[in-house]
Amino acid sequence: MTHPTAIRRDHTGDRPLLTALQLAERGLPVLPLREGKGPMGNCRACRKNTCGGRPNMKTPGPCACPAPCHAWAAATTDPTVLTSAAWAPAWRQAAVVAYHPGGTGLTVVDLDNADAVAWARQNLPATRTVASTRGEHWIYLGAMPSRNDVRPGVDIKSLMSYARWLGAGTGAVAPLPDVVRALAVKEPTAARRVSRPVTAAAPVGGGKCPHLSPAYLERGIAMAAQRIEDAPDGIHRTVYRMFLAVLSAHGRCGCLTDAHIKRLFTAAQGRGESLRHCEDAWSNAVAALGM
Repeated sequence: MTHPTAIRRDHTGDRPLLTALQLAERGLPVLPLREGKGPMGNCRACRKNTCGGRPNMKTPGPCACPAPCHAWAAATTDPTVLTSAAWAPAWRQAAVVAYHPGGTGLTVVDLDNADAVAWARQNLPATRTVASTRGEHWIYLGAMPSRNDVRPGVDIKSLMSYARWLGAGTGAVAPLPDVVRALAVKEPTAARRVSRPVTAAAPVGGGKCPHLSPAYLERGIAMAAQRIEDAPDGIHRTVYRMFLAVLSAHGRCGCLTDAHIKRLFTAAQGRGESLRHCEDAWSNAVAALGM
C-alpha cells in the first residue's frame, strides 16, 4: 500500500466513487460529501444517535451501521464497504469526496482566506499545500486533536474530523510542528489563572528522551523565542502557546533546564510581558499538559 504522503495527482473527472476508491487504495479513509460539503445524514435507524453510537461524533461508538452514517467516523479504506449497496445511495448524491486526516496520520491546517494564508507563510514551516476555494490546505505528517477557529480563518482538521479531497497538492509533507499542535489547546480563562505565587521551573523528567541530539532542543527554544519576539500582536496568546509548544515537546523527558526557561521569559519580557504573567503562563501550560 502506498503511503498517503506519496499520493499522485490523478484525473478522476466527476466520479466521486472512482476518486474514493483510488484514495482508499493508497491508505486514505474516505467518505462522500453531499452538495454544500456536508456529510450524509444518519440513516433512520441511527437518527439522533438512537443507535447509541458516536454521540455528537466526538468518539467512535459501537454502532456498526452499514450506511455512511456518523460523518468522519464512517470513513473507510475498505473497497467492499465503499461499493456496497448500503453506500450506493450516498454516492449517487455525492458532490465531492472527503477523507479522515487523523485516520491516516495526517493533519490539515485549513486556511480559509488570503489573510490566513499570509499568516501561515510567516509562522508555519513549509509543507505540502493544496489550493482550496478561498485559501489553501497545509498538510503535515502527524495526527493531533482537531479544533476550528484557532485563529481568524484557520481550522485544524485531523483526529475526529474530515477534510475535502482537493487534489495531491505540491511540496514535500513536513513533520507536524509543535506550533501547530499548540494551536489546538485552548488558553485558560482568567478564572483559571494561578493566583498563588509561582516560581517557574523545568518539569521533572523521567520519560524517554525522543531527541536525537541537543541541537533539536536548541532549535526548539530558539524558534519559540523568535516567535515571541516577532509576534505582531496578541502577545499574551503567543507567549502561552510557545510555552505550551516547548513543554509538549520537551517537558516530559527532563532535558529542559532553568536556563532554557530564562531564555523564553527574557524574550517575553522584551515584548512587555511582566514576570508574573510569564510565571502564570508557564504554570498554566504545565497544568494543561498534566505535568
